[in-house]
Amino acid sequence: MKRRAWLFTAAGAAGALLVGWSALPARSRLGSAAQPWPAGAEPDLTGVVFNGWIKIKADGGVVLAMPRSEMGQGVHTALAMLVAEELDVPLARVSIEQAGADTIYGNVAMLVGSLPFHPLEVDDYAAEGAPRVRPTKVRLGEWMAGKLARELGINATGGSSSVADAWEVLRTAAATARASLLGAASLDWKLPVDELSISKGVISHPSGPSAHYGELAKFAAATPPGEVTLKSPKAWTLIGRSPPRPDLPAKVNGTAVFGLDVRLPGMLYAAVRLCPMLGGSAGAIHTGAVQALPGFERLVRLPAYAGSTAGFAVVGKTWWQAQQAALAVPVDWQQRPAGPLDSARIGQALEAALDGEDGHTFYEKGDAGKAEAAATTRKIEALYSAPYLAHATLEPMNCTAQVKDGKVWLWAPTQVPQMAVAVAARVARVGLEDVHLTVTLLGGGFGRRLEVDCVAQAVRVAVECAGRPVQLIWSREEDTMHDFYRPMQRARLRAAVDADGRVSSLYIRSAGDAITPRWLERNLPALAAPVETPDKSAGEGLFDLPYGFASQKMSHVATRSGVPVGYWRSVGHSHNAFFSESFMDELALDAGQDPLVFRRSLLEEAPRHLAVLNLAAAKAGWGTALPAGRARGLALHESFGSIVAQVVEVSLQNGAPRMHRVVCAVDCGTVVHPGIVAQQMEGAVVFALSAALYGQIDIEEGVVRQKNFPQYAMLGLAQAPVVETYLVPSERAPGGAGEPGVPPLAPALANALFSLVGKRLRSLPLSLDTA
Repeated sequence: MKRRAWLFTAAGAAGALLVGWSALPARSRLGSAAQPWPAGAEPDLTGVVFNGWIKIKADGGVVLAMPRSEMGQGVHTALAMLVAEELDVPLARVSIEQAGADTIYGNVAMLVGSLPFHPLEVDDYAAEGAPRVRPTKVRLGEWMAGKLARELGINATGGSSSVADAWEVLRTAAATARASLLGAASLDWKLPVDELSISKGVISHPSGPSAHYGELAKFAAATPPGEVTLKSPKAWTLIGRSPPRPDLPAKVNGTAVFGLDVRLPGMLYAAVRLCPMLGGSAGAIHTGAVQALPGFERLVRLPAYAGSTAGFAVVGKTWWQAQQAALAVPVDWQQRPAGPLDSARIGQALEAALDGEDGHTFYEKGDAGKAEAAATTRKIEALYSAPYLAHATLEPMNCTAQVKDGKVWLWAPTQVPQMAVAVAARVARVGLEDVHLTVTLLGGGFGRRLEVDCVAQAVRVAVECAGRPVQLIWSREEDTMHDFYRPMQRARLRAAVDADGRVSSLYIRSAGDAITPRWLERNLPALAAPVETPDKSAGEGLFDLPYGFASQKMSHVATRSGVPVGYWRSVGHSHNAFFSESFMDELALDAGQDPLVFRRSLLEEAPRHLAVLNLAAAKAGWGTALPAGRARGLALHESFGSIVAQVVEVSLQNGAPRMHRVVCAVDCGTVVHPGIVAQQMEGAVVFALSAALYGQIDIEEGVVRQKNFPQYAMLGLAQAPVVETYLVPSERAPGGAGEPGVPPLAPALANALFSLVGKRLRSLPLSLDTA
């Protein structure tokens, strides 16, 4: 801890951490015209820097350098709580400034969770300049994640990793600053440090001396912290409680700045129109018909940036004028050279792939093939399917850009700041140091804003607008028809039953497009593998099941359909949990056992999972009588370091499912803000229900059939169930909260519907009409 404490001091920061603050955009670099902040609300960039995360203002307030994006998940509150706890200041006294692009903010947890899964011999120390050691076998994903975080400083908001990544780092940074402040007071007052106390950011001694942090900051920043100790959980006064979120008032009164709220002097607006055929292009564009329309400024062609489909943008004085002109332009659209995409044919190809080679085996235990051959009773087999899905964020894709005097200014709701800066520099042909980014609030991300296609388009248009800022906005139709979709998937699950009626083996083979290789190709092409590597995100949730079957084999056949695919909330877990947990109910039925009892019998070596399952069942009243016409279903799944069990109560109204209640039990390690975890479970349930009941993207002749919410429906408020969340006490480090609530919902609902009507639904979205 002594060495780490040194790294978190201002002295250590000069060489390693202080750059995090020096990368902040100064007022002179942004200029008053480039600020999206309301008058009088500009961020205060003054203060005394203690390390790359902590700064103390003259009035004693604490400033946190924030490397993560806020998209409703409450990360700006949770991370500020970690700092407030260790510095013993009220949460309201912690303000946030956007962090720079330094490597200290690299998000290792998310990168480990998403990068490829493959054993590879590498020298894991050479990248840090340490003496070379004998290479060790590590997972390729873990090695690449460390390399990206250390050398490129890639930080991203996703994978439910923000709190997990910050848990130790932020608390240590704040505790180190606290130790220096106490040391400074001790030296100044010539009093023993162990006699000093802190209350609400004020250090005092019983004999009378007292000072707030701001009065000690300059002296403290040059004071070695000595031994640094994190607060004991018994001493926590904030962590584990649910204070009001500081970001809510601005979101209620309308002063919060999302991407669409940016307003700059002289700003123009751009509307996008992309080739309706995915992967297609624009031939002749006949601009003469629209040049006389009100507000028309110019038309700019858009190449296929960062994996997007090519098209054009119309610039106008208002977005509505630009949009009307864009819709009126006659265009000779051209199909992609490889021919039109068709989701029905892709589905057939996936099923054929399941009959071929195993693909990559992610996990194997025992000998599933031998167990199947020896099965004397029967085999149980089922084919499951999941469709393409769009993200449908509340705030459509947008970015504001200004290119002037060899510099680029960006205002973007992005999950990947460094990649936004990099693509802007490439498009504008300037250096990275000449791109200045303000990350606004995000009106939803769900993985869609891990892509930077919209940023590239905005910069391309801004280059043509003679130094004027341009806000580029996608319509809802463009957003739905040109997403990076959750891949279509098929899975065949097979179990063998021995002479005693026990399941002796479980074999799962799935097929679908790999996500991570495609994402690397369009966002980090220098790191894209020359050959396909196994994609962990494709098999996650299948190769790491908690159930104790004696023989298991889980494999995935990676395909490449040509449809643009990307990370979607909970990624592979979102459909793989539907496959596995629905099949678990099928196995329970075959065994003549209650689904809860059947699962319990297989969780003897997974006590955490069992505790979560039991809590959900108890709180839902599993096994007790329900009103006539209602049924329950349950599912259990681990993802992103957290375990969630859900019990759904459902009935039928006018022949359609009606959810009444969803009980969630969660083990997500140490809980920083219980209220935020409950909010995330509620949001996940609504998100997952929308997908389970309505979500489907169909592609015919290369064109996405769904265009707006009438064809791609969302769950309405009147349909939303009561959601109850119960937390399993834990002393483990925090796991994820934003995504783990999604995977169990679809199988729990499908299992409930089977109990209700006796039909097994093996395809998403769930429809009793097609069962």
